[in-house]
Amino acid sequence: MKKYSSLYLLDANTLIDAKRDYYPISRVPEFWEWLVYQGQQGKIKIPIEVYEEFSDTRDKDGEMDELADWAASKEVKDALLFIEQAEQDLVARITYGGYLPNPTDDQLKKIGRDPFLISYALRDIENRCIVTTESSKPKSQGANRHIPDVCNDFKIRCINNFQMIKELNFSTGWKKS
Repeated sequence: MKKYSSLYLLDANTLIDAKRDYYPISRVPEFWEWLVYQGQQGKIKIPIEVYEEFSDTRDKDGEMDELADWAASKEVKDALLFIEQAEQDLVARITYGGYLPNPTDDQLKKIGRDPFLISYALRDIENRCIVTTESSKPKSQGANRHIPDVCNDFKIRCINNFQMIKELNFSTGWKKS
């Protein structure tokens, strides 16, 4: 039997894209409840650096959007926030070894918080993987590199959200299982 990761670390785009494209919170609440449940079981976590990317998103009227409202819930935070602190040497290793050896401030801004996410997986590559909706673009260089390609360089398992959903066996009737 294939061994899957024991901890899935989510990139913000997995939730942003799910809310927008295929699992709107109000239409498929089972998915969002399942995420919380998986977080409570210790299987899915989101580092604070990533959580901040969607926990204050606003709609066109300046109101917190549905994802930010969901993320603000104490139950969601307690279940999904990853409690580890980033190890700055690992973040630097990812940034300077995976993206650019001497990035400018603009390049660091473009890279964003991805090195933090990847560094948490690098801490335990046998048991952690990254979940992102980014696809591999091996020809991209520098600050334009994608998470799957940087993960590949560091031998970190990186999958998309549909692979995670399959591995963790999500269904809309998951509570009955």
